[in-house]
Amino acid sequence: MLRTDGFLFDDIVLDETCLFAHRNGEQIRFTRSERALLLVLSRNPHRLMQRSQLLDAIAPTQADASDRNVDFLVNRLRTKLGDNARSPRFIATQYGEGYVWIAAKLPAVAPKPDPAPVSGLLAIAAVVPPHDRRLAERAEAITGQMRDMIAGRLGTDESVIVVGRDEGSVMRAMRYVLKVSFQHSGDRLDCTATLREGPSRRIIRAFRLEFGDATTAPLAPEVERASIGISEALQRNLAAASEGLGTPVDQPHEIRLRKASTLLSASNPKWLEKGRELRDARAQNPASADIALQWCLHLFARLVLTNPFTGISHDERDEIENEIEATVLDCLPLVDTNPLLMLTAAKLLYFVDRGHLELAEDLADRAFAHMADSPAALPVLGQLRQARGDFAAAVAFFDRGIAMADPDSPFDLHMRVLRYIALLAAGDREALNVPAAFFHESPHSPPDLSVMITVLITPASQQLPKAVTDVLIAAGRDGARNAIEYTYMTSVRHLTSVPARANIMQGLVGHLIRLHGQDVVTPFVRVGAGLSAST
Repeated sequence: MLRTDGFLFDDIVLDETCLFAHRNGEQIRFTRSERALLLVLSRNPHRLMQRSQLLDAIAPTQADASDRNVDFLVNRLRTKLGDNARSPRFIATQYGEGYVWIAAKLPAVAPKPDPAPVSGLLAIAAVVPPHDRRLAERAEAITGQMRDMIAGRLGTDESVIVVGRDEGSVMRAMRYVLKVSFQHSGDRLDCTATLREGPSRRIIRAFRLEFGDATTAPLAPEVERASIGISEALQRNLAAASEGLGTPVDQPHEIRLRKASTLLSASNPKWLEKGRELRDARAQNPASADIALQWCLHLFARLVLTNPFTGISHDERDEIENEIEATVLDCLPLVDTNPLLMLTAAKLLYFVDRGHLELAEDLADRAFAHMADSPAALPVLGQLRQARGDFAAAVAFFDRGIAMADPDSPFDLHMRVLRYIALLAAGDREALNVPAAFFHESPHSPPDLSVMITVLITPASQQLPKAVTDVLIAAGRDGARNAIEYTYMTSVRHLTSVPARANIMQGLVGHLIRLHGQDVVTPFVRVGAGLSAST
């Protein structure tokens, strides 16, 4: 797959969305606030941008932002861009007023391949003093033996490769990186191996290899000992990323991660069925954060899988969400080393929508850094990006999930639903490109929810399938009102952009108003979704 690099400024290639930049093959990533600032500056070249204007750009990402925040972010951007305030190439200071983007946009560069996704398992790199050719040859032999022994012990189809020092882009595409440093110390060969997670850079294990005499000591026994230790550390770390939520511990981690993806699906009925079992388990083991979060997923399922036309009272919803919020917050100190439980906490805090968006983002991003090979993280990350209004990034996460899902599976359906909601929020109905009856005919969604999704994605100007219209008529005015509130509470209120909320609701509201009249839209939904009185 090819992409066209966004904009070329000096020696920096800036992505169109300002998510990242490239310089000499190295990727530069930006925080949310840096990105907001970079977007407004680079989109207004050679124009004075006052601090108040820049403050408005970052205000949605920093509720307590001030002029000092703007100055701090500009300095941080300069550092990442390799800029200098005294002789600027990108951002010039207009003292007392603001900043100016002065970099000239150069002709577009040729398309380059997308950065490789995290797909390989382990990259092994030898670190050798420069110009020591004999040691480099010996290091190559040792790392080659390590590669073969580790791959053999893991029994995995995923790649274990040896890379050179200058192959940084390859190493960044691997889930784990093993750097083996070599140095002659007289007659002794000093060697240290450091195993890290690729995305997070967290050190998993570091140890010395004892080769003794640099010229006569046999290599194979010590290489085998090190390879066994590395393999065991990798297996433990892979298993840890998929522990929790009742996933079976005796199955390969790939299967466990796929099961975790299904368990975290919004449409998974398993959690409804396990209510009594989880209540009893909590009573027997009240200190277990895993069981507590499973109980919260049961409560979450009660809210999401309720019949949208029957609805749930405001008081009951508040009571359930109060319990979810309190339980998750209590669990946070206990789950910080468990990626799957961190991801569960992020999902639940995002859903209750009580000012925890930044905390949910932090949890999800840190979990993803430990389990980047897992599709389980993708729906949560996509929803969090969508909540911030970054619909392109959200759709990219959902597309990746669809590509990883088994066709026509429940997870595949879940990812497609999320993708279509993101496109609706972005106001891009043309990109939906899906038959109106697609979800109504799905075997993986309860019939009433399938009806709701069908109505949601069908423009008010288009006719609904007769079977769907019949359900809406039979629901009556109260049922229609409940359905609108259900949709707002489960899929819309989390977005920080009010116009995006309106974009999602317009089709549903238009269809139900036509069938049941204007008063099916309750005042709090009309205000919360930014709907006009005539909608």
